[in-house]
Amino acid sequence: MRIFTGKQLDMIAFPMGGIGAGMMCLQGRGSLGSISLRHRPDYRFNPNLFSAVSVKQNGEWVSRVVESPVADHNVFECAPEGGLGFSTALSYGLPRFTSGDFTARFPFAHLHLVDEHLPIEARITGWSPFIPGQEDDASLPFAALEYTFINTSDRDVEMIYYFASENFLKKDQHAHVRRQPNGFVLIQPPTDQALSDEATFSAQVDLPACVDACWVRSGWCYDTLTLVWRHISDGCLIDSEYQDDDPRFSPGATLAVPLHLAPGESRRVTLRLNWYVPHSGLHAGIPEAMLSTADLDYQPWYASRFSCIDDATADWAARYGELRRDTLTFSDALFDSDLPDELLEAVADTLSVLKSPTVLRQKDGRFWAWEGSENTRGSCHGSCTHVWNYQQALCHLFPRLERSLRETEFFVSQNKEGHQNFRSPLPIQVTDDHGFHAASDGQLGGIIKVYRDWRISGDDGWLKSLFPRVKDSLDYCIRTWDPDRKGVLDQAHHNTYDIEFWGADGMCTSFYLAALQAFSLMCDALGEDASAYRELYRSGRAYMEERLFNGEYFIQELNYRPEDLDYAGGFGMEGGLTPEVKELLAKDGPRYQYGKGCLSDGVLGFWLGEMSGLSHLIDEDMLKTSLKNIFDNNFRADLSTHANPQRAGYAVKHDGGLLLCTWPHGGRPMLPFVYCDEVWTGIEYQVAAHLILKGYVTEGRTILRAIRSRYDGRVRNPFDEYECGHWYARSMAAYGLLQAYTGVRYDAVEKALHVRSCRNSRSFLSTEHGFGTVTVQGEKADVHVLHGTIDVQQIIFE
Repeated sequence: MRIFTGKQLDMIAFPMGGIGAGMMCLQGRGSLGSISLRHRPDYRFNPNLFSAVSVKQNGEWVSRVVESPVADHNVFECAPEGGLGFSTALSYGLPRFTSGDFTARFPFAHLHLVDEHLPIEARITGWSPFIPGQEDDASLPFAALEYTFINTSDRDVEMIYYFASENFLKKDQHAHVRRQPNGFVLIQPPTDQALSDEATFSAQVDLPACVDACWVRSGWCYDTLTLVWRHISDGCLIDSEYQDDDPRFSPGATLAVPLHLAPGESRRVTLRLNWYVPHSGLHAGIPEAMLSTADLDYQPWYASRFSCIDDATADWAARYGELRRDTLTFSDALFDSDLPDELLEAVADTLSVLKSPTVLRQKDGRFWAWEGSENTRGSCHGSCTHVWNYQQALCHLFPRLERSLRETEFFVSQNKEGHQNFRSPLPIQVTDDHGFHAASDGQLGGIIKVYRDWRISGDDGWLKSLFPRVKDSLDYCIRTWDPDRKGVLDQAHHNTYDIEFWGADGMCTSFYLAALQAFSLMCDALGEDASAYRELYRSGRAYMEERLFNGEYFIQELNYRPEDLDYAGGFGMEGGLTPEVKELLAKDGPRYQYGKGCLSDGVLGFWLGEMSGLSHLIDEDMLKTSLKNIFDNNFRADLSTHANPQRAGYAVKHDGGLLLCTWPHGGRPMLPFVYCDEVWTGIEYQVAAHLILKGYVTEGRTILRAIRSRYDGRVRNPFDEYECGHWYARSMAAYGLLQAYTGVRYDAVEKALHVRSCRNSRSFLSTEHGFGTVTVQGEKADVHVLHGTIDVQQIIFE
């Protein structure tokens, strides 16, 4: 795995925390930042909390913050009112170790720090629980930092480890600090303004510690930090708390652990961090008519597990060893692999989304998510079906959470006519708001995913309970977008590009065909008649092969009436269409189409189908030809000459990347579909996985290397692949690379391991009830179970 050094450390922020439980990031230089504990992202919230050491040398104390030097970009950016040279008291001006490096093996991050002026080296390991199949243990508001100090000299070393934190929870003057054994608790009670202001944060070490809960309350904001650092640099060991009833808030606390190291000896201090924020005041997607009656306070799952911060702290202390052992078992299994580095890094690094504020898990256990995270709020609400189509991680690592998404889609977000809202409200509840378009790719993708999730779980009862709703959904899609029953979507259909495609197109038709086949197979399993759906599939496949394949790739066949041109489409225009836009439409047809273009996710539905266990969805030669031409036409090793008037930050200048669409034979519309000139990692991973699955390993790896090069820490965070927001869900399409490269898929219905590749490999496998590694050599495959059980009764080579 990569070792990040120098400028590569600048943008690294490694998320720690539980699924839907809040996040704090271990940054590339050792600091903690992006503290987001209140069920909302707070990307630039980097309060004053830090670890430090004081080492005695020649009778004097030498002190350092246990971080490498502050990143250059922080020097100007950190002040909220730019140009004031740090307008609040931050630790950036305190001395640090002279250099360091960073590595990660999800969900563990490791830093190594050195300073030629000190007789010690420091190593930091940051982590939080993450155990596939154990969604509750993976949803805890816990994080840990393990500090190991090594005596590199030939003399005994006397030193003190410190952890200092301002009371960053403060909302009013009632915020205070409470001592606890070997630690402290920051407390902000509920305020008169909001119950959701209530928050608590615990810091506790595993060794005897002195706790100074009596930071000076003074005037200038610099006074407090000045005295805190004075105590650290003097090697003080202070046990104190306020002895008065002064109502003014407590500014923070410090804990101190004295250590003695013999020559060559190492000692470890484990800092356990946890928090408790039981309310949020957060809601999204609730229709205005329901605002006065709906329950608008999202509460996290962990509020059903713990009643207060002390319960959480006690659980973290009692179960620390067990949770670390099982999490390490997962991490070791994930990285016990001979897969290409860029592939394994992509899989592991994008799992950070599941520790970010993008995902939430409400008190009843159901999973809900944004598409991504803006700096201080979620981006695009509602577990958006067409965006979450791409990700393949949750369904394999935490299948029960994935199935809760299906249950929300079909029982909460779908009405009796089969119309499915592609965005679900938070808190999750049924609404009567079905006035906006259904999303064709999202709704059809949900049908494919029901099939996939059934094969992963092996739960026939679950499939039977959803089946009537799935049938209603598919019948709605047919009535709405294929009323003439051609087997293609030829009526205007909404999709992931936030617009409507007019006429049959390869991308959405691939979803339709895969959904028809998936539904037919579900019918077979339940003894239902599938003949009408199979006939639609046959008609649609013939249409796509004969009319949508141009000999190189699948295209769009425009179908619209003159009166359709008055339809604004996508993001409408206030006051209707302007004369100049009407003139464009008269010449060009509807806005936001791709027509003869080569669309990167032009066969996305077939990929999702194959990831779900479907096969032979379209002519194999056409499919392989299309994928190869998508790479040849759309991949750019250098984008410096590419014109992108849209969101260029995803890939720009000399970056390499896969463009969403190109028009190699001309025919580009004057106003093509929104985002067409951009580069999205979620689509890049999907295309790379599909290429590799079909034998184009070199092409797939080329895309992966371009992504990892863009996300190398210098400009972009390798643990935050963004699109419409940080930690964007679509990027978890990367998990599909495991199945694509190895060809291995476990089917719990058949209790069978399917292998559809002749490539020798060793890789990670996660199922409903256990995880381990799979080794494929020729016509042999062996499963080594490391946690839980995996019931393999047959191995099927395809």
